Amino acid sequence: MLIDFAPDSASFYGVSSEQAFAHLRAQDPVHWYEEGGFWCLTRQAEIREVSRQPLVFSSRSGLQMWQIPMLRGRDAPTPAATDGAASILEMDPPEHIGHRRLVTSAFKPKYIEQLETRIREIARATLDACDPSAPVELVEQIAVPLPMLVIAEMIGIPGTDRDRFRRWSDSIIEAGSGGMTDEIMADMSELFDYFTVSLADHLDAPRDDIITMLQQAEIDGEQLSEGEILVFLMTLLVAGNETTRNLIAGGAQVLAEHPEQQAMLATDPSLIPNAVEEMLRWVSPVRSFIRCARQDTTLAGTKISEGDYVVMFYGSGNRDTDVFGDTADEFDITRSDANRHISFGFGEHLCLGAALARIEARIMFEELLVRWPRWTVTGPAEHLDSCLMNGLTQLPVILEP
Repeated sequence: MLIDFAPDSASFYGVSSEQAFAHLRAQDPVHWYEEGGFWCLTRQAEIREVSRQPLVFSSRSGLQMWQIPMLRGRDAPTPAATDGAASILEMDPPEHIGHRRLVTSAFKPKYIEQLETRIREIARATLDACDPSAPVELVEQIAVPLPMLVIAEMIGIPGTDRDRFRRWSDSIIEAGSGGMTDEIMADMSELFDYFTVSLADHLDAPRDDIITMLQQAEIDGEQLSEGEILVFLMTLLVAGNETTRNLIAGGAQVLAEHPEQQAMLATDPSLIPNAVEEMLRWVSPVRSFIRCARQDTTLAGTKISEGDYVVMFYGSGNRDTDVFGDTADEFDITRSDANRHISFGFGEHLCLGAALARIEARIMFEELLVRWPRWTVTGPAEHLDSCLMNGLTQLPVILEP
């Protein structure tokens, strides 16, 4: 791992990242990190300012820390099937606007609400498969299946292939720590081969799903190339399950650490939607994204030169006392301003799947708390080794009826 910004890390200036971020927010919110060759943005004000100026702070040079020149191990080719097509996450206006509009309808809150019955069916089936008489591995058995199966159905691919989707998705996220490797490239090639077959099937038999939506869509009178569709599908598959998985797992962990608030939710389920917002703030499933300055500019009075990279640390912004007051470092499911978090980003690249993540997390905790109003952690939680995602790979729990 290039730089460890995990919450329990002690490798950032010799102190934990949380301590370092608190110091930077107060003393140096636009801080030059010499070892990485980038500016650290730790307050919401600057993160929001960068996010609302995509033509000044560009996404075209990448979004992950390993893509910053001083941290890049090597330039990684993209699978030939994609013809070098860019992800929507690495586009600026007006190109980004045109591509985003293609799938906006599939992720509108009103459409997502229509999926509630199906999402609840999947959540209940997931919990039916758990055996509460023995310790349950919460990440694998509860957090992983729901978002993976939901996004697979929305895209138009069978949930029976979930294990393969999981491996491919995890492999792509792994690149967020140290860049592409031959193994990751091999997994990406497998994923694109799989999607290529699915695209052919959809051409023969169009369906009411995202694959057919993309195949029939046009931008300025032209249809998307197969490579563009493949990259779009990869982005949706990864973004549609990784963040929600980490939200559910991290939310379950913090509730176990605050049993009095866990009991409040079990007693009053109407608190769950706001609790999900506080989980999003507290967990911050995406650690960071980068932008590259396209011109000389300033942030908080600090000169940023053309070509400089800035890293937006969302977790730090979600502990900003200027936004959340003196209790920013406290987990509180009744917090009135919890929805001021930036866990879904801000501005041009606000997460398309925000409504989907919210409803999946709400339904999962509603169903979980009805069956097991209390759970306790029985062993060490293992954190994902990533500068991109803040997630757990293991959380053993006992589910108590």
